[in-house]
Amino acid sequence: MPWRGPALRNSTKLNTIATPATDRSRTVNNPDQLIIFDTTLRDGEQSPGASMTRDEKVRIAKALEKMQVDIIEAGFPIASQGDFEAVQAVARAITDSTVCALARALEKDIDRAAEALKEASAFRIHTFLATSPIHMREKLRMQPDEVVERAVAAVKHARRYTDNIEFSPEDAGRSDPDFLCRILEAVIDAGATTLNIPDTVGYAVPEQFGALIGELMERIPNSDKAVFSVHCHNDLGLASANALAAVMNGARQVECTINGLGERAGNSALEEVVMAVRTRQDLFQCDSRLDTTQIMTCSRLVSGITGFPVQPNKSIVGANAFAHESGIHQDGVLKSRETYEIMRAEDVGWSQNRMVLGKHSGRNAFRARLKELGIVFESEAELNDTFTRFKELADKKHEIFDEDIQALVTDTGLAAENERIKLISLRVCSATGETPEATIVLSVDGKEHSATASGSGPVDATYCAIESIVESGAELQLYSVNNITSGTDAQGEVTVRLERGGRIVNGQGADTDIVIASAKAYVNGCNKVMQDGTKEKTQV
Repeated sequence: MPWRGPALRNSTKLNTIATPATDRSRTVNNPDQLIIFDTTLRDGEQSPGASMTRDEKVRIAKALEKMQVDIIEAGFPIASQGDFEAVQAVARAITDSTVCALARALEKDIDRAAEALKEASAFRIHTFLATSPIHMREKLRMQPDEVVERAVAAVKHARRYTDNIEFSPEDAGRSDPDFLCRILEAVIDAGATTLNIPDTVGYAVPEQFGALIGELMERIPNSDKAVFSVHCHNDLGLASANALAAVMNGARQVECTINGLGERAGNSALEEVVMAVRTRQDLFQCDSRLDTTQIMTCSRLVSGITGFPVQPNKSIVGANAFAHESGIHQDGVLKSRETYEIMRAEDVGWSQNRMVLGKHSGRNAFRARLKELGIVFESEAELNDTFTRFKELADKKHEIFDEDIQALVTDTGLAAENERIKLISLRVCSATGETPEATIVLSVDGKEHSATASGSGPVDATYCAIESIVESGAELQLYSVNNITSGTDAQGEVTVRLERGGRIVNGQGADTDIVIASAKAYVNGCNKVMQDGTKEKTQV
């Protein structure tokens, strides 16, 4: 017998919920607020090769907090000790956003999440359980009644720690609506205050997904006691469109990531969702509280730390997002910006008047620019190290831009991580008609080693020389070069993707010499791939 809810209610009903004053992720009786739930540190990190260290997660979390993100999902504490410690560090560092941790519908997961979050100013436990027929049958090996029973038990267990509980029916996009209504009604009764409807495999299309959200809100008798949320994946390129369709049908939380980072093809991009809602206030009956001028800073930070470059034609944050080459377009923009631009570049953090630093710039000017970019060092020693690198770079290129500084900071962080293997020196010989040859000196566990190798090109020779020393056994899956700024003296940013034994990592390096940048990236990747331990991954 299919589940039967009450008669359909007014489709314009919006969610409201009474919450403790300490919970900054929701506002009492305020259906006009769109809650932004950022999962860059959790789902974003599940992109192959995008693993982040604890300190890198804290840096990104602080940037998200500065942008006034409502909820920061910091990780999946049960996955590994490293993930637990990262969530714990974020919980300690963040005061103005709610910190969230993911947990399967298991008591041990929920206990571990609560332990990691206990020092947070405000926190949420996010628990999930699959509800689609294929997941229940093939993965869980559970009957629907068992799934409902476990979900209810998980929410009740989470209530021992907090009344800010989110429940996600994994693979909701392929779940039976009747069963979704049944399990969601039950978890609300058990204490769930946010219901997240994930399109886990990117199967939905906007009209259908928006209608599903509206249907759930109308059919579930106690739906007015919870905030409805969505978490969309981009397998068909529809993640942001699906999220926006859900918002138009009453959802008031969107789970998203910076630059659309995430499992497989990624997630709804925070910058796309936020700016679409803000730009089209004629259509959307809500808005977020985000400081959108911080979007570019967050985008560059995440790109630099993960090694995932932003494509030039990416909306909002791509290098060409506000560029005009067509003569007709240029003429129109010069006469009136609105002719071809639907938002201002400054509103998302693109700066028209940037302070350009050079070799004569002092430490105070450098520190001030770092502060403007949202970069804060934990110690004076880290600042001094970065300033030294800044001076070295200033001797090589005439002008240093914001992008150069971001790369310097990332490169400093990478160097700090590379404790086992460090690049000491590199000499490369490449000439027409001759086989390129590279001689490299590395420090491995404090002891210097040198090697010479030849290859089909200078980078290939360099990598062969490195491998002859470190013997990582990794396979190079990706080699990518991007110029950080324009000009022949620009820094080159190199990203490599290495795979060994099923583990995939990214390595990154930057330098005005592209071969040296390549060596830095490979050494950084080798350090990561040779670290012991892997992390369990999960999807919502």
